[in-house]
Amino acid sequence: MHARRTLLTTCLTAAVAVAATLAIVPSHAQPEAGQAARLPPRPAVINHVVFFKLKDGADADRLVDDCDRRLARIPGITSYFCGKHVDTGRPTVETDYDVAFYVGFDTLKDYAAYVDHPLHVAVVAEWRSRFEWIKVYDVHDETP
Repeated sequence: MHARRTLLTTCLTAAVAVAATLAIVPSHAQPEAGQAARLPPRPAVINHVVFFKLKDGADADRLVDDCDRRLARIPGITSYFCGKHVDTGRPTVETDYDVAFYVGFDTLKDYAAYVDHPLHVAVVAEWRSRFEWIKVYDVHDETP
């Protein structure tokens, strides 16, 4: 009877240990040999990234708000963000911009329609004189 109780206690302890380990192992842990890695989803096929340096940094909140209200609504956009620079204290991170903006598209046709859309044209025209500089990067992600 004592041996059965000891065996049962040992099995229960092992089960609790395994369950606890599974509960604390992060989902991003390295896969075991033969398992495929789970990667985060790709945001878009065509990615349009813009960095703005404003003549007056105090305008950053207004630019973000304007982009959120007007540009994010343009048809064809599949992913979007706009935000202010965040200081992480890392010396290797560029700190020379005030606002970063991103939109993603499924096709070049959607991207071209965005560029010519009246809301995009209007925002660029209204803000152009307030930029010290602007850097635009377009990236094609061929990964499915």
